[in-house]
Amino acid sequence: RVVTVLFADIRSFTSLSEETSPDEVIDMLNEYFDRMVQEIYRYHGVLDKFIGDELMAIFGFMTPSEQGPLDAMRAALEMKKSMARLMQERESQGKSVFQIGIGINTGEAIAGSLGSRDRMDYTVIGDTVNVASRLEALAKGGEIIVGESMYRVCKDIVKMSKRGSIEVKNRTMPVNCYVVMD
Repeated sequence: RVVTVLFADIRSFTSLSEETSPDEVIDMLNEYFDRMVQEIYRYHGVLDKFIGDELMAIFGFMTPSEQGPLDAMRAALEMKKSMARLMQERESQGKSVFQIGIGINTGEAIAGSLGSRDRMDYTVIGDTVNVASRLEALAKGGEIIVGESMYRVCKDIVKMSKRGSIEVKNRTMPVNCYVVMD
C-alpha cells in the first residue's frame, strides 16, 4: 500500500539521560510522547511504535493514501510548535530541554503482521520506511527532512530547500532530501 511514514527522535538522548535521574527520564519521555502522539492523532496518523526515545507513525493508513503526505506534514509542523511550548515549560521549571529531528517519506510499503509465534505487531516495512528512518537520522535538532515524493506533494503548502542527495545503505539509488523551512 501507499503510506507516509514519520519518524521523530530526541537528539542527544544518551547524554541527556546520563545527566538525569531514571524517574525524571521516564517523566520526560512520557510528557514528550504524550504531546507528540496528540499531534499524530489530530492529523489522522497511526502510532506504529515507540523505539526507545523515537516514535514511528503512519499516515494515509486510516484515510485515503493521497491525504497521508499532507497530514504527516501538518502533524510534523504542529509537533515542532508543541515541542517549542514544551521546552519553554520545562525550562521555566528548571528541567532539561532537548530537541527532536523528524524524517518523513511517502511511497509503497508492505503492511502486515510481523514477529514471532509469541508476539506479533501489525506494521509497515520496506524501502519507504527505511528511507524515512534515514531521513530522521539526518535531521538536526528542530529539523524536518523529507524525501523527494514528500517534496513533490507538499512543495506548494510549505517552503523547503534541497539538502542534497544521500546514499542509503543497501539501496542502489541515492535519495534526494529536502529541509522544511519555517
